[in-house]
Amino acid sequence: MTDFDDIRPYRDDEVRPTLDRMLADPELTDAVTRLKFPKLHSWLGWLLKPLVRSKLKQQLAAIHDVQGLQSVVEKYMSGMMATRVKDLTVSGLEKLDKHTAYLFISNHRDITMDPAFVNWVLYHNDCNTLRIAIGDNLLTKPFVSDLMRLNKSFIVNRSAKAPREKLKAAKHLSAYIHHSIVNEHSSIWIAQREGRAKDGKDKTNSAVLGMLMLNKAKGEELAGYAKKLRIVPVSISYELDPCDAAKARELYLHRTEGSYQKEEHEDVRSIAMGIAGDKGNIHLAFGDVLDGDYQDTDELVAALDHQILGNYVLHATNCFAYEMLHGTVPKVNYSAKNIAYNPAPLAAERAEFEARINAIPAEQREIALGIYANPVVSKLAEC
Repeated sequence: MTDFDDIRPYRDDEVRPTLDRMLADPELTDAVTRLKFPKLHSWLGWLLKPLVRSKLKQQLAAIHDVQGLQSVVEKYMSGMMATRVKDLTVSGLEKLDKHTAYLFISNHRDITMDPAFVNWVLYHNDCNTLRIAIGDNLLTKPFVSDLMRLNKSFIVNRSAKAPREKLKAAKHLSAYIHHSIVNEHSSIWIAQREGRAKDGKDKTNSAVLGMLMLNKAKGEELAGYAKKLRIVPVSISYELDPCDAAKARELYLHRTEGSYQKEEHEDVRSIAMGIAGDKGNIHLAFGDVLDGDYQDTDELVAALDHQILGNYVLHATNCFAYEMLHGTVPKVNYSAKNIAYNPAPLAAERAEFEARINAIPAEQREIALGIYANPVVSKLAEC
């Protein structure tokens, strides 16, 4: 037993027993079948599930450690990217040391794809892969919890309700993140806020930085402790959001009914939708390590936001949405090539985007456009 057994990722010696347990769970087979055969699952599931179960057993038979499992995950990622991603571009990675552990803090748009793409880029550039923060609210099925912890995820306790219980969980998490980076030299990914930025507005929640500082020794300067964590801001932008219609519906119900009650296992379905849906072009920007003489968490938040927004790469879809919503052509650059936005040569792409938006219920379209347009608003404000 260690101090962090309740939240840490699984170790190599735990991989094989966990895989055997997962393979015996029919819900895993059902989920993979739905993901691989979304149109055939409902009426040919009885035939497909045994084949999927047999294939999974075959693929995982020789896996006995975390690295082996991640090689299998990489193959699934490669298959997904070949059909669901046009191009993945990267900037800023060359500034980082491959052998140094960092605390990557990114904006948050997709439950699993945000850290997955950061991991993909690190993996293919000979860097150590990440330990990924994931809320216990997402671990509603045993096989999901096992899969996440096998893939180097650690658990963020979001189910605590009492103030004392929440503070204890936050201190525990803070200590683990420090321990991982400083003592075990393992990088961490965590989002800049709890939950996705469903409206497209990327802003750091100061509570995240406050949590990170809870492990700071009494009397230790905040700037010095922050430097130990080697915080790197990360900006990830998607040309298309597979969950845009679902997010627009949720925001619409919040606006009209004052609240939104998630269905059971809704987050698991969002994970599947994010993996299986088209994402278009993606850009991942790694910022500079935060090493300023910050006096408080507000200054840290401001520095983080400045880099996340400043490094964020817009796509044509962001500009289309801004123009449709605000009636003016935004004077911004877009794409990884930093091209000035000009709608004239993009008529076909715009028609395709308009068709996507028009497929959303009329009363929710303005919200859907805002999801895409708000990064332009943020970019213009930052300039």
